[in-house]
Amino acid sequence: MEILAELLQAWLLRRTMSTLHMQTSDIRPPSVLQNTLKYLLGLLESTSHPFDVVHDFIFDRTRSIRQDLTMQQIINEQAIDMYEEIVKFHITSHCKLARYSGKSDESSLYYLNMEQLMKCLLSLFDMYDTARRSKGVIKNEAEFRSYYVLLHLGCKIPTMGNSLSLWFCRIPFSILQSEEMCLARTLLRYYRMGDYKQFFSTTATGASHLQLCLLEPFLNEVRAQALAYINLCGYKVNPYPLTHLSKLLMIQEQDLESLCSACGLETCIDEAGTKLLPAKQASFSLPKLGFQSYGLLNRDTC
Repeated sequence: MEILAELLQAWLLRRTMSTLHMQTSDIRPPSVLQNTLKYLLGLLESTSHPFDVVHDFIFDRTRSIRQDLTMQQIINEQAIDMYEEIVKFHITSHCKLARYSGKSDESSLYYLNMEQLMKCLLSLFDMYDTARRSKGVIKNEAEFRSYYVLLHLGCKIPTMGNSLSLWFCRIPFSILQSEEMCLARTLLRYYRMGDYKQFFSTTATGASHLQLCLLEPFLNEVRAQALAYINLCGYKVNPYPLTHLSKLLMIQEQDLESLCSACGLETCIDEAGTKLLPAKQASFSLPKLGFQSYGLLNRDTC
């Protein structure tokens, strides 16, 4: 088995070196592509190398798999399954790379991964539409369309395709009414309304593992927005208890202190030893280098 794995890895490396002079014999049939993808995704749990190294290796080779599928114009259930697995890879990477995005090189990896995730999703949706016209079976459409909606929570997504409002108009009603899409649209609405309490409550109780992987890099944006509201609208004589705020924002109290400091806000302690956030501080600002990674309290992340 080890020898076979080494041979496959060597072949994968050779396949991705250049596509400028590709011959018909170089294009892999679907069964080979599927086995190759299975091998590649099995490397995700590898601890022999840092995640960014593993990601870079898989990133290039999954893109090559998509290229082979496109060149052969393969649109069937097998191709859809492969695209869905590649999307899942990019979603997991979206979460993990965000934790290291403080470094400029890893930040660029994060953006490139986001870009490929968007491209994969849009290609997958075209395949869904084609399969629907031929009355094919589409099992996971609602789930994967919900991922596209959740990506619009952030302010740094690559601009691709139509606006989200136009995109919604083209979605089948049954998909719009699905549990996954209703959750994604509800979270997007709470995010845009600034209703951080309902946003976190809904995320904690309703988001699936992969939805949470997409949401995690955006959680601190919502928390910072909540701190801005509380700082602006709170009463200066009544500082906000961090214990209560940490429960609302679903973050450890010590992590909340760190987040307040990153946003330029000072905390204090009263005579009873309770940690507080005073309001009306003029020093609030979003951190220029981004946020540290704080997960969702009482929920497993990626």
